[in-house]
Amino acid sequence: MLIGEVARRSGVSPRMLRHYDALGLVRPTGRTVGGYRAYSAEDVRRIFHVESLRSLGLSLKQIGRALEGPAFSPSALVGDLIRWTEDRLERERELLARLRAIDASAPADWQDVLHVVSLMQGLDSASAARRQQTVLGRPEGAALPAELLAGAVLSESDPVVAGALRWALARSDGDGLATLAAGLHSDDADVRRRAVLAIAALPETPAASEALAEVLGDADPTVRGQAALALGGRGVGAAVPALVGMVVEGVNDVDAAEVLGALSRDPDRAERIMAALVGELAAPSAGPATRIRLAQALVELSGDAPLEVLRGLARDDDRAVALVASAFVGVLDKRSAEDRDDPPPVDSGGDGRPSDAR
Repeated sequence: MLIGEVARRSGVSPRMLRHYDALGLVRPTGRTVGGYRAYSAEDVRRIFHVESLRSLGLSLKQIGRALEGPAFSPSALVGDLIRWTEDRLERERELLARLRAIDASAPADWQDVLHVVSLMQGLDSASAARRQQTVLGRPEGAALPAELLAGAVLSESDPVVAGALRWALARSDGDGLATLAAGLHSDDADVRRRAVLAIAALPETPAASEALAEVLGDADPTVRGQAALALGGRGVGAAVPALVGMVVEGVNDVDAAEVLGALSRDPDRAERIMAALVGELAAPSAGPATRIRLAQALVELSGDAPLEVLRGLARDDDRAVALVASAFVGVLDKRSAEDRDDPPPVDSGGDGRPSDAR
């Protein structure tokens, strides 16, 4: 079979077949009287073997080793191919992310494209100082693509730079919430922590609150705690169980107690919060340290019910718990007395007397 027919049947160009011959990969078995290459059926099968191995990403040199080396290990080569392919895919994913970031910024001209590329290069710098300067040193009025900032937030390990990125993201014109929300479901707890902090810093929207609510049951205490603090600060009652859990566990318990106090200004929520705290006090696992933290949470609540519970804790068997509770009873008694002594509001009638005295 002459080279032209082999090329038609195999799909390999005559030029490449000559190259295979020169390298010794596929040498035709014979020659015609006129000196033309004559390929046998076995030669054609070898051509298909070479093309199959090329499709896996092997170089021609590796293919030669695979076909000729008796000690050649296919498994070792396949393992190398897997690693090379993974590296190449990672580079291509990074390129794709960059292209998408440029596209999301809706560039009007090449100057806009170069601006985004410059921002990417700064955010990719190994220097934390340069990354921070990239975020904070932009010219007044220069837009920072929200999607790009959101992606940078999720990968930023330096706390100072991360704070700058969250600040810039919260003030950007775009919407990076979708990228951050995807980060909430990462297998990496650090990524989820960065995502929840960034979403908590965004302007309050129903979509942001919905994203935070999804991680109130997260396995990581930092993730669910930050989500609970953010939602509680926005008046979302669904955060109450997680906030009470933070008090019990001693994770940002002071912040959690303050947020519970703010939520308790709503009478319906106040009853729910009281029931949850009293239930934790009655739990067999509530040791002295836990009871003290729960007492600290009770003193933040509105109404008379916390005072009665604290009076009971003032008789606790543990002396430290009893002393803390007694001190808090004194604080609440003083607060109640001051509330009773406050003069009634004066209206704008101009005579200086309360409205009910005229």
